[in-house]
Formats: sequence, structure tokens, C-alpha cells
Amino acid sequence: MAGVSIVLLSGAILSLPGFLRSSYNFSLSDIPDPIEVPKPEVKHVPTPESVKGIYMTSCVAGTPSWRESLTRLIEQTELNSVVIDIKDATGTISFYDEILQDSGLVTKGCKVADLQEFIKDLHELNIYVIGRISVFQDPYYTALHPDLAVKSLSTGEIWKDFKGLSFIDVGAKPYWDHVVNIAKRSYEIGFDELNFDYIRYPSDGKMSDTNYTWGTSTNIGTTTVMLGKPEALENFFKYLQEQLGSTGAKLSADLFGMVTTVENDMNIGQVLEKALPYFDYISPMVYPSHYPKTWNGFANPAEYPYEVIKISMQSAVERETAWRIANGMATSTPSKMRPWLQDFDLGADYDATKIRAQIQATYDVGLNSWLLWSAANKYTESALLPE
Repeated sequence: MAGVSIVLLSGAILSLPGFLRSSYNFSLSDIPDPIEVPKPEVKHVPTPESVKGIYMTSCVAGTPSWRESLTRLIEQTELNSVVIDIKDATGTISFYDEILQDSGLVTKGCKVADLQEFIKDLHELNIYVIGRISVFQDPYYTALHPDLAVKSLSTGEIWKDFKGLSFIDVGAKPYWDHVVNIAKRSYEIGFDELNFDYIRYPSDGKMSDTNYTWGTSTNIGTTTVMLGKPEALENFFKYLQEQLGSTGAKLSADLFGMVTTVENDMNIGQVLEKALPYFDYISPMVYPSHYPKTWNGFANPAEYPYEVIKISMQSAVERETAWRIANGMATSTPSKMRPWLQDFDLGADYDATKIRAQIQATYDVGLNSWLLWSAANKYTESALLPE
């Protein structure tokens, strides 16, 4: 029998039987191409003609018993939509994603391990799912990339407000792509609408000590002109629309409530008319408790929910109409306005009567959509009409 000889280190020769000899010649070309596993199909729910929604934190969305309770509330009442945190005001991203992790965007905090499956379950109930992305307030990202943060003029370090929170400089364009990447991935896993919050400059803290090192500018002829806060913020809005407009996602913006009645930017960069061109929906946060005492003659605006919403949103509608006329647009087009309303106790006890008064005021100015905010995710069911 023919054999195979092996030379040992000692110099001795060991012969092996022929059946151990292989005649197979291996080539890399023999390796089959990898089989590409198709991604699960993601379907989206069309925007309801009248959006009626509530807010859900990522912590609640990651707690089966609590999220199921809120889902039942939506099913059993006039509600048809839910706003879920994608990235909250701490910078925490609520879902694990390989692409985002490869980009170094892994954060601590509440996660929703089965977020894509949860969205699919909501869609099967015909619930419209809005994803909330907090933008420029991001303590996590400022710590990771201090060069992009708003700086302290006196120390050169990261500026922080009275609560110890830090902000990304609005002009820091590398961060814009971070936001866009999160938004695109969120739409791909099923979110129907992308809602942007904290799209502003800081408002609390020692404002005289803020230093915006990423100041944006534009060229007028041969002269370089630094942009003001409203124009710099508008550039960001425009970038969002350019990058996300082709995805199919609806885009919405949360603005300070007083943006509807104040024509200047209140030093935070927000001007209603500069947001209108770039979003499908605008959600002023017109919580009565957030208006200053004596506003419009009300000693305590929180005690006048109907009046505050009526005045604020009537002004918003009128300004939107004027903007449409100025831009040659049809005034018969449905309004983009969709206010956040108060369902929490602050300034007054907010019972079903006060919550319903806000909803009625929304309807009385010609709007048909609204969102209820409760940071604690505890909602007043008796304020909602049964399904």
C-alpha cells in the first residue's frame, strides 16, 4: 500500500498509510457567495387626518406592562397616535442598532430592546407612530465631542445651564449628520414621523457667558456676514429637509409656546415663519402653566386653559395664513399647526375639564389635531372621548 512520509524533528521518517492522503485541491473560488438574508419589510401607517396623540418615554416603551396600558388607552379612546422617544434630552438613544453602534453612538439610559417589533404591533392596531428626537440639548454628545459644544466665554470649557445641562452649538455641522443618521435609521425601523425637539439655543443659565465658536456665516458679494440665531437655526431646518425629504418620513418641529405670539426669536433662535417652510407639522408647546403671570392680563394663565390655547393658536393660524399669502400659497391648504397640550399639574390642578377645554380651544380656531404631554406618562382618561 502506498503511503505518505513525514519527516520528524529528530530526522526520523514516519510513513502513514495512503488512505490518510488527500487528493482534494482547495481554492478560494470554491467558497460559495454568502447568502444575503432579506430585511423584514417595514410598513408605515399614513398620517391620520386628525392626529390625537400622547407622549411615551423610552423607559415606558421598554416596560411591557406600562406600554400595554397606554396602548389600551389609545385603543379604547379617540386617540390614534403616540410619540415615542428616539433620543431624549440626555442624549440617550432608545434602541440598539448595529449601524449606530459602528458610528460610536451607543448611549446609556433606557432602551427598548424590541422597539421595531413594538412599532409593528402598534401599526397592526392602526396606531400612527411618531419618533421624538431631542436635538441640541445633548449632555452625552457634548461630553463625547466637547469641541462641538456651546462654550463658556470665561473658562473656555463646556457651558452648562442652571440645571447643569449642556448644549451642542447650533452651527456645529458635524453634529447635524449625527441627527440625520439617527432620523434615517428610525424611519427605516418603522417610525412614521420624525419629530424634532430642543431645536433651539439655550434659554436658561448665565447667557452672557455663552460662546458659540461654530458661528455660521454667509457671503453677500465679497463680504462675509455672520448669521443671527434665527438664520443659523433655519439653515439647520433646511438641512434636515434636504437630507430627509426623500425618505418618505413626515417631519415635525416642537417650538416654544410663545413663538406663536412673539415675533422676535426670544434669544433662542425660534421664529415661527422660519420653521414653516421645512416641516410638515409644527407643534407649539402651548402649556398654560408655562406662560408668565399677567400674560394677556391673566394673573395665573394656568387657570385659563381655554383662553391661553385659543389666543396662542389663533395667532399661530393667522401668522401661518399670512405666510402662505406672502409666498403665493393656497390658504385653503390644511394648517400645519398641531399643538402640545398640558396633561400635568403645574400652576393649577389639571383635571378632565381643563384638558378638554384646551382641546376645544384647538378646535375653535379651526384645527383638528393635538398631542397631550405628560412627562410622567400618566394621562387623564376621563378627558378623552371613548372610541
